[in-house]
Formats: sequence, structure tokens, C-alpha cells
Amino acid sequence: MPNHETPRPWENTDSGVILHAVAPQDLGTAKITPTGRFDAGSYASFDLVYTAGPYGIDDSGSLRVCFRFASDQSNPQFEDPKGANFCTVEASNGAVLQLRWDPKGNVRPWDKTLWIKVVKGYLAEGDTITIRFGVTDDGGPGMRLQTFCEDTFEFRVLSDPIATFNFQPLPEQPMIEIGPGVPERFLAVLPTKRRPGETFSLKVKGEDRWGNPSDRCDNVLKVIAEGDIAGLPDTITLTPGARAFVFDGLSVPMTGRVSISLQDESGTTVARSNPLMIEDTELVQFWGDLHGQSEETIGTGSAEQYFTFSRDLAFVDACGHQGNDFQITDAFWGELNRITATFDVPGTFLALPGYEWSGNTALGGDRNVYFPNENRIIRRSSHALIEGGDAAGTDALTAGKLFEDLAEAGEWDVVTYAHCGGRYADIEVAHDGRFERSVEVHSSWGTFEWLLYDAFRLGYRVGVVANSDGHKGRPGASYPGAGKFGAIGGLTCFEMENLTRENLLDCMRSRRHYGTTGGVNGRMIIDLSAKFDAAATVYSDDPNLFENAKGTQATTAKMGDIVHLPNGEMHLSGSVETTSAIERIEVFNGERLIHTVRPFSPSELGSRIRVLWEGAEYRGRFRQVIWDGTAQITGNQVLAAQPVNFLNHDKTLERDGNTLSWEALTTGNFGGVDIQLADARSGQLAINTPLVEFEIPIGDIGQDDLLFDETGRLPRFIRVFRLPDTLTCTSHRFSVAVDLSATGDNPIYIRLTQEDGTRAWTSPIYVYR
Repeated sequence: MPNHETPRPWENTDSGVILHAVAPQDLGTAKITPTGRFDAGSYASFDLVYTAGPYGIDDSGSLRVCFRFASDQSNPQFEDPKGANFCTVEASNGAVLQLRWDPKGNVRPWDKTLWIKVVKGYLAEGDTITIRFGVTDDGGPGMRLQTFCEDTFEFRVLSDPIATFNFQPLPEQPMIEIGPGVPERFLAVLPTKRRPGETFSLKVKGEDRWGNPSDRCDNVLKVIAEGDIAGLPDTITLTPGARAFVFDGLSVPMTGRVSISLQDESGTTVARSNPLMIEDTELVQFWGDLHGQSEETIGTGSAEQYFTFSRDLAFVDACGHQGNDFQITDAFWGELNRITATFDVPGTFLALPGYEWSGNTALGGDRNVYFPNENRIIRRSSHALIEGGDAAGTDALTAGKLFEDLAEAGEWDVVTYAHCGGRYADIEVAHDGRFERSVEVHSSWGTFEWLLYDAFRLGYRVGVVANSDGHKGRPGASYPGAGKFGAIGGLTCFEMENLTRENLLDCMRSRRHYGTTGGVNGRMIIDLSAKFDAAATVYSDDPNLFENAKGTQATTAKMGDIVHLPNGEMHLSGSVETTSAIERIEVFNGERLIHTVRPFSPSELGSRIRVLWEGAEYRGRFRQVIWDGTAQITGNQVLAAQPVNFLNHDKTLERDGNTLSWEALTTGNFGGVDIQLADARSGQLAINTPLVEFEIPIGDIGQDDLLFDETGRLPRFIRVFRLPDTLTCTSHRFSVAVDLSATGDNPIYIRLTQEDGTRAWTSPIYVYR
């Protein structure tokens, strides 16, 4: 297990520019028992013993025990000895201690802080403070550990022995290893679009309760092919020790749809792969997560572990590291560039160099910056957590200045995205479409369709991407766990000729991609095209921004295109191939919903009522909406109730007869419940939540949404509608006529919603007269 006793050159201090008031070896020591490996999300108990050094700890001196921002372990509590996470603290000499838990009690990334202050007495050399985390003496279950893996999980101890409020980290930190639990489900992943005869791989893993790839698989699974797949074994063997299994050399000779199912020894299907379409086509599909961070900034695990996970355990084709610029030292910037150069293997896996420009929202807000090659200039928004100033003179203190500097330097090969994390991008403050080609509408922070709507309102022509913005060391498979992150990290599907950085950057510039909310069934296949009954000029680069933008005369267009159509009409065609059944396909012109395509007719509606809550409180960090509530059915009988998008396992749905109760939250995304009734039309449905309350006759519920909203700074609402008792359609084609506005842009795109709660958004086709 790696030991972080000696700070690496790119690591931050814990309290800004630190004065070494006490030599590190004189700060004291801290030991934890037990040590070793513990399952992610499990309960455990620990004794952490701090032994004072030569200075002791003076009256009003303090200790801090800090945990990373990203960690979602339960907070310690000091009041209920029988409850979870009970914590006690005691000095060996009887000194009186004051305790405080502060989630923002220290400098990032070590934000979460147990603060122990000596308020009466003092510690001499050799005296101890014993902290018991997860005390079980009175029947409590212990301390609930974080839900994701980390081989060097630190209980980071800082000491202020002279009571100067100058906290220094101990030279040797107590730590444990957090590993995956036993597998609770299996995943099988294929590419989504390839050409006849091209070889590809089947990739399989078992995931524990919290989505961690497990190294405790011990299974023989039968392989069932749906379609003609050459080279596929009859069975696959998953053995302990490995966290993923790859079966190479597969191919399909003919065009069509194929997929794979895995069955256990009883014949039960334990995994279904995503669909794979074999087509004679110029462009095939590759999947990426281009946005996340590692422990060198505010994430978990090293940058090398970050890229290794995305390639080997998340099975994505392209990955980018987007550390906060104000934490990236020159040394770490050099290290990141070495890592991306090492991991980048054209045709196999792309590691895209870049960083996150992390300016305050008032200065433009967060932007992702991507380069086609290494060792480019990092233009930081500040040096907030880096010693020294802007010696190179390359800082860009506003997003507008970032774009100006890129243009002045002629760096037209750079691509940026606007995104919403803690700080959010305000594209009205700053935007340059020559660089900023897309907006991120979904990440583990939530869903941000409002950012796309901002672009439409301001006349910007941008594409749609989704990434994880993950901090848990799981790029490409970033689950929310138990913390305040309310969503699964997203994925983006890029349509390219082959897997090279050049093709990826060109795809990003031309907006030839779509974003999904990720997860097990987040790799659906979407094709979108337009046909015009008059001549049109189709552009990749925006002719409003590039004088030399080259247009092509055509009567068709694809996702991401910008189209000048002086006359004539538009027909939109699309196809969708999914694993989870299709609930609806919505066609938008900008913010306006113009068509809803459902793969079922009104006559197929049954006794199944879907209640969904959706929205965010605020654009910034404190966006959580709490939807804890109840549903009461009278005059009818509830036969079953199933949760939709209950992504945090600490949030539950309970049923007591005809009463449902739940704990739930959203951060711009949606969740809800399916209610199966004994009678399709009888009775009343009453919903009670902190924001929305209503009662409606069940007979009034049809396939169209009934909307109950709470006016706020952002939309927050509940939708109620009826579905067929069973949805089975996973393959659907559609064609609709589109009425175009005579002035301004017509951004035409689709939003797909699957039965399991997964969503996807295509980049728009921008049509103007």
C-alpha cells in the first residue's frame, strides 16, 4: 500500500502557505487500529491514538482530523451511543477537550474536519488523545466508510501544538485501504457501432452494491449471442483477484443488430450487453468521459490510477483529466502531460491533455480546456492553492481573457466546454464559439439543461456533452454513492472514423456527439439526420464566427451541423437502439417541445402510474431539492411499487399497503416511483412533498404529463402520467416534419428517456433561414 509520508512535488499544503513553526518530527505521532483492507460502504470501528511530541499541546491548542472533500463516509456524531457513527474523544491526562465537526473546516481537498481543542489543561510529551470512530459498545453498527475504493484512505491529522492556529500535518499519516465488496450485479459491455468484419472485445465485470468493480468474482457464466458473433466463447470464467475480464477477437460479418447475454448456472440472465450495430458506414462510435479529477487536486486516487480505471474498469475509449487550475503546480502539470502521453495509444485508448479553468462564476465560471498535444500553456484563473505568483505571466483571470489569450496566441486547435460543477459557467458573461463548441448538460453534480437553454437564448451554436466531473476515482463509471452528488456521471458518444486525438478533436469541433446520463444502460445508439426538400448549405464551423467557414450544398444534414435553408421544409429522422425499454423520444426546437414519439399507442396504456420529481434549487453548489414525501392511494389497491432513479442507496422507497413513503433528492435530474394498481381507473392519488402537494382522480391520468410545479429560481416539479403495464420496445425508428421559424436559429434535437430513468440528448442540428 503506497505511503504518502513524503509530499510529492505537486502536492498542496493543508493550510495555505505554511510556516514550519514546529519541525515535522516534533509534531507528535498518530496510529490507527485496526489497519488493512475494508469493504467500501461497510461499517467498521477504529481507534486513532495521537501521542504528543516534545512540545505537547498547549492550553487552547488543537488537533484536526481531516477527510477529503470527495469522501462520502458518514459524519461522526457525539450524542447517541446506540446510533451509527458514534465517536468519543479522550485525553490520557484528563485534559478537557472541545469537539466540533465542520464539513468545511480545513483547506481543500481536506475539507471535512473533526476539530479537537484543548480548553482546560494541556498535553505534555507522551500524553495521548484517543479518538474512537464508530463506537459499538452500546450496540451501534460502527462508522460507515466511504462507498468507493481508495488504497490510501487517510485519517489526516494536523497539529497546532503552540496554539498559534498554524496547523501542520504529521509527517506520517494513519491510513487504511478501502476495497470493493462482493459483486451484486454483472455488466457486459460491447462497442455500439462497428463495421462488418472489424474486430472488437466483450468486456465484463462484477460490481458491488456501490458500483465498484469487484475483485471477488468467482463465476462461470454461459454466453448467449443475439446475432452472428464470430469468436465468442460458450462460457466465460470470472476468477477472484481480477476486477475486469476482456474477451478479444470478436467480429460480425454482416450488418445488423447484435448483443450478448450472460447466464449463471441456474439459467438466470445476470447481464445483458448494450446493443451493437454493424453498419457499412464512414463513422463509428466511441465513448468518452473527458472530465474528472484525481487526488492531486480534489479527487481520489492518483492521476495514473484515474486513467487506468477509465481504460481498464470503465471501458471507455477516451478520457480527459480536468484538475482545478488553481491546484495544478508546474510540477504536476508536467506530470499530467507525461501521464497523458503514456496512456494515449491511437486505436486503443485516448488520453486527452487539458485542465479545468476554474474561475469564479462572476468571472465566467468553470470551463474545460482540451489540447491535441502535450506541454501546452496552462492559463490559470488564479494561484489560490499554489505557492508563488504568476511568474510566467500566463494567468487568465476571467473566462473572457482566457478566450482572448487563446485567440491572440493562435491556438485554434484548443476546444473548450462550459460546465456546471461547484462554480457554474455563466456563458452570458463570457463565451467564444470559436473555442467553446459545447456545453455539459449532465454530470455527477446533476442535470443542467438550463445551460443549453442559455446558449439558445443568446444565439450560440453549441453541442451537447455529458461527463462525470467525478471526484471518486471512477471516470467513466462514476456512481453517486451516499454523498451530496445526486446523479450517475455522464458519458458522451463520439462519432468518428477511427480512434485518434485528431479525429476526437475534430468530432468535438463539429458537435458530432450526444450525451447520456451514463450508468449500466447509458450506452444507447442514437442516429439523427435531417432531410430538406430544397437546396441547403451545410456547415461544420459556424459561418457567423469564421469568415473562411466552408459550406457544402446538400439536401441532408447530421447531428451537429449548421444549416442555411433559405426555402423549403425539414423532415427529421432518427433511430434509437437501447438495452432498457424506450419510454419516450422528445423532439425539441430550442426550448420548445414540438413532438413526442412513444413506441406504444394509447390503447396499450395499463394500470401503471409513473410519478416523477425533477429539478434543482439553484444553479450553484447548493442545488439539492429534497423530495421526501408520501403517496396515498384511496379507492384502489396498490399491487406493487418500484423506484425510478433511486441512485443513492441511503434513499429508500417503502410501501405500507396503499401508502408509499420515500426519501429522495434531485440536483436537476429526476427520480420517482412506478405504481402498479389493481384497477386502471378507480380512486384518488394524493402526493405530499415539501414543495408540491396535490390530489387527482386516477381516471384523469393518461399518457400526457400532468404537471405540478413549484415556482423557484429553477424549475422544480412533479409529473404524473400513465404507462403500459410492460414496456418492451428497445429499437425504434421515427420521422417527423419540423415547422421552422422564419427568423433566428432552429436548434433541432432529441431527448431520449428510457424506462429505467436513463436520459440522452443529441447535439442540435442548427437550421436558419
